Amino acid sequence: MNSPFDTVAPDYQHLWSDTGRGRSQRSEVWRHIDPLFRQGDRVLDIGCGTGDDALHLCGFGVRVVGLDSSPRMVQIARTRGVHARLMPLEDLSRLKSSYAGAISNFGALNCVRDLRPVAEDLSRVIRPGGPLAICLMGKFALVEILRFIARLEWQRAARRWSGRTTWRGLDIYYHAWRQVQKDFAPTFVMHKRVPIGWGDHQLFIFRRKA
Repeated sequence: MNSPFDTVAPDYQHLWSDTGRGRSQRSEVWRHIDPLFRQGDRVLDIGCGTGDDALHLCGFGVRVVGLDSSPRMVQIARTRGVHARLMPLEDLSRLKSSYAGAISNFGALNCVRDLRPVAEDLSRVIRPGGPLAICLMGKFALVEILRFIARLEWQRAARRWSGRTTWRGLDIYYHAWRQVQKDFAPTFVMHKRVPIGWGDHQLFIFRRKA
């Protein structure tokens, strides 16, 4: 099973995680998710990539199970010491264990058109009251818009507004924040919504309903 993300996996640290923008935005996310978990908690990392978030949480005693649809990403995460499993997002219904909570950082769930099945699947495995932190690419990203306008790339400047684009043959969906809240509302309560990187991403923090 191949994934479009296999081709960027070897350079992911260089292209994103180790850039000033990547480090800054990830630090912003960590400030909000760190208080959600305690030492010994068992937590899902959905779309774990090369494992940066998993390694961060493991650093203060959280037990993280990383999931990703890219075999190459999973391979790299494992070499870094992450407990990572190959699992496409559409297969989350296969999850059986119970978890204290879950995270999904930097747009993994932007690859999903309808978030309601994801919410249903996660509600089965996250304990009542457990946190769910989701960081999605937003529909309006000021810095990105200005960057493309400066290059006179008008179509790319407006690409998020339509709610959908394509990257390497993969459909990417930009969800309105109210729709995200609505999709998770049957089983999760939204406690916080935080813009990350001038709206480049939106961080949603939910709690599983009792």
